[in-house]
Amino acid sequence: MNNPNSKKITSWLLTSAFMLLLTVFSLFDQPYALAQSEISPVPTESTSTPIVAPPIMPPTVLPVDTVAANVQRLLTTNECAGCNLVGAQLDNANLQAANLAGANLQEAELEKANLQGINLATANLQGVDLSKANIAGANLQGANLFDADLEGANLLGADLQGANLQKADLQKTNLMNANIQGANLLGADLEDAIVPLGFTNQYQYQ
Repeated sequence: MNNPNSKKITSWLLTSAFMLLLTVFSLFDQPYALAQSEISPVPTESTSTPIVAPPIMPPTVLPVDTVAANVQRLLTTNECAGCNLVGAQLDNANLQAANLAGANLQEAELEKANLQGINLATANLQGVDLSKANIAGANLQGANLFDADLEGANLLGADLQGANLQKADLQKTNLMNANIQGANLLGADLEDAIVPLGFTNQYQYQ
């Protein structure tokens, strides 16, 4: 009778020990799993705001009038001070008393044009064709007439103070009563020109 009881007790003890070991192992396993769950990063969606570049503004372009537009303006209003009229075709044009002070008329064509009383003070008339033009009483103070063609032009009473007439063609030009004080006439061609009284005594030319 004692023998079977001892076997039962031994079996019960072994079972209890086994259960105890399982409990201990389960207790060790739970913190590890908890730690793993705490350490594992939780993936999140990217919520970064896209960078929007400021709009690029085009450079400001100021309108530049063409020579043709300036010619039209001159013929319509008789005024174009400081205008760009390089190479303008103004043969036979009527520009009497027009205001072209400081304008750039380099290489322009003004043959036989009516420029009586015109204001061309400080204008650039280099290489311009003014042959046979009527420029009587014009204001040409400080104008640049270098190498200009003034053959047969009428400059009666014109104001040419300080003007640059170097190498200008002044053949048969009427300069009677013109004010040429301080004008540069170096190399100008004055063949058969009508010059102011006393001109030869005050100026030298080639």
